[in-house]
Amino acid sequence: MKPKVYVETSVISYLTSRPNRDLIIAGNQQITQEWWQKRRTKYELYVSQLVVREASLGDAKAAADRLEALREIPFIELTEEGKQLAEQLVNKGAIPLKVVEDALHIAIATSNGMEYLLTWNFKHIANAVMRGKIEAVCRDEGYEPPVICTPQELLGG
Repeated sequence: MKPKVYVETSVISYLTSRPNRDLIIAGNQQITQEWWQKRRTKYELYVSQLVVREASLGDAKAAADRLEALREIPFIELTEEGKQLAEQLVNKGAIPLKVVEDALHIAIATSNGMEYLLTWNFKHIANAVMRGKIEAVCRDEGYEPPVICTPQELLGG
């Protein structure tokens, strides 16, 4: 059985956006495209309605490209348990209230038993300082958290 991966919106954005002039972002875009082309078939990919909603925002052409990339990826749901976990992630200070959507992504992936949460969101999700807090809250609530990682980290092996 293939490992299950929740694909957060930033990955889809990097996959489909025009090449960026910022060298770091351009490198992350290239890594994302390489992972998508060469490695994604090694995993069962999932997204949520939240990913679709976020991907729908902004420039109409860019949104259409993001939605096309999501077209064949199955959905997982935000359950009541997931909502409660997101609330605890915020209440216990693992994720700031102003970015509750990030708590929801983590909660959706965690409560649905994903092995990986794939993201380029270094500010609030793939953040070494916050990762320990996120994992502790998930475990306190009775869940095993997914490995939070970037496409670069899933390129190997």
